[in-house]
Amino acid sequence: MATQYGRVLLKLSGESLCGPSGFGVDPATVDQVSEQVVRAYEVGVQLAIVIGGGNILRGGQVQAHGMERATADYMGMLGTVINAMALQDSLERMGVVTRVQTAIEMRDVAEPYIRRRAIRHLEKGRIVILGAGTGNPFFSTDTAAALRAMEIGADILLKATKVDGVYDKDPLKHPDATRFEKLTFLEALNMGVKVMDSTALSLCMDNNLPIMVFRLEPPDSLTRAVRGETIGTLVSV
Repeated sequence: MATQYGRVLLKLSGESLCGPSGFGVDPATVDQVSEQVVRAYEVGVQLAIVIGGGNILRGGQVQAHGMERATADYMGMLGTVINAMALQDSLERMGVVTRVQTAIEMRDVAEPYIRRRAIRHLEKGRIVILGAGTGNPFFSTDTAAALRAMEIGADILLKATKVDGVYDKDPLKHPDATRFEKLTFLEALNMGVKVMDSTALSLCMDNNLPIMVFRLEPPDSLTRAVRGETIGTLVSV
């Protein structure tokens, strides 16, 4: 079965790489994520990835101890680059050609983010991993994912989480929570859904970029998502 989408942007959380410890980068867990990415890539989709940094540093936690917000955000951006490099290493060991681009220049380890170059890499069949968020403090990696998805002309933003969609309340705390199969952007904004911040949702709404929220669950949830199967929750107009 072919992919429904020609080009997608996958948003991964930093926590998806940390394994049982809940912190740092666990190589075995990174390989499990990479295996899913490779399966989806082999369907024939052009794939870009934005990755978070919460497994290395949570901005809100260090701010609570008095750190300046901008400093905490920049530290978090550097954490995303560590994750991007770990994912790149894993994917390339599996035989997939990748490029890491960063919004903060660090040419010894990655290319600077240049939109046209990123698109060219995708056209050549490379997976592009985008680190360092937007390069600006006060913006989440969710917002970075929405921004990059629109810049590269992605057909959909795939948001991989630890829950299998959007619920009316936290399903990890409330067993009776109801999952939505589809939501409009306005419904998601009015609900104040926790899986994506309001800035990212508003950006997608203003530019008519659909979002699929799903659980990254081995072995094939990502492959099913790029094929357009009904998994998780679709947020659109």
